Amino acid sequence: MKILARSGAARTLSPKELVNLATDCVDLLQLHCPPQQVFYMPEVFDILDDFVKAGKIRHYGVSVEKVEEALKAIEFPGVQSVQIIFNMFRQRPSELFFAQARRRRVGILARLPLSSGMLTGKLTRSSTFSPEDHRAFNRHGEAFDRGETFSGVDYETGLAAVEALRPLTPAGATLGQMALRWILMFPEVTCAIPGAKRASQAEENIAAASLPALPKKTMAAIAAIYAGQIRPQVHQRW
Repeated sequence: MKILARSGAARTLSPKELVNLATDCVDLLQLHCPPQQVFYMPEVFDILDDFVKAGKIRHYGVSVEKVEEALKAIEFPGVQSVQIIFNMFRQRPSELFFAQARRRRVGILARLPLSSGMLTGKLTRSSTFSPEDHRAFNRHGEAFDRGETFSGVDYETGLAAVEALRPLTPAGATLGQMALRWILMFPEVTCAIPGAKRASQAEENIAAASLPALPKKTMAAIAAIYAGQIRPQVHQRW
């Protein structure tokens, strides 16, 4: 399964920082959701190109909030990867961006693949979250982009959509595994980056790679649930 990635913010890479990272060269450095104006500042990407030429990093990419930012980012030839929210609740990237990324040979890292845990199917109306958990304080974008919490989907709407998705889960698999396998049905995706607090969760995520390809009828049913229940809330926002 294509699961692995880390992102960071670029400014300078000092010798001390490279020592702290225990490496002479960073394999992939990503700007993490920079302000939108950065995508219109070629000098930022010129600096990253200089890092590559100096041997401090091998590749660089960006993490974005919106499809429009992703499309702008890949206009810079040095951008090798784009990390973007993509899951069964956020399907817009597959409409246009994926084709453009494939044409430019840019890797895609699917962020928030389980929609803040909603697509595990383990959350309920009575679920509670600690005060420092963004799922408690950022449901309406109070602290940062709303799309980072439950993919921007209203909590009750998300729970209802999960119940519609649950019967589609392949035998012997979990809903979370189906959500990951759905992402991997798109050949443009390089990797998915689910979080895990316990080893058992990481093992469950990895096991999704062994699932057979989802049938066409399942993919169509997932698309229909998105179109009917989720799309009106999120599609044109991100």
